[in-house]
Amino acid sequence: MIEAALDLTTTGEYVRRGLRRALRLLAKSPQEAAYELGNGSRISAQDTVPYVLWAASTRLADYEAAVRVCVVVGGDMDTTSAMVGGIVAAHLGRTAIPSAWLASREPLPGWLELAGA
Repeated sequence: MIEAALDLTTTGEYVRRGLRRALRLLAKSPQEAAYELGNGSRISAQDTVPYVLWAASTRLADYEAAVRVCVVVGGDMDTTSAMVGGIVAAHLGRTAIPSAWLASREPLPGWLELAGA
């Protein structure tokens, strides 16, 4: 996943550097990865995208774990959690989202509910 992002990121050298670092951190803890990559607290792509792709790459089979590694490191948790949640849900499907989380979400617009969201 990170390799594919590197291949598709032809501009944005700061993001590319972060993605290369993320590849070297795949075996590290969330705290170590966030320390090296950022956690979104600077609200910029280079401070958000590398960690999000690290989280998705290391927790791709577990939606809840992927979201939780964004929360546990702080920073811009809602943004990083939403990004990683979207990536993992796209990979695993809606059934991977805990039913209790779906039940407690904010109401969605009717047109979106009809689309199966």
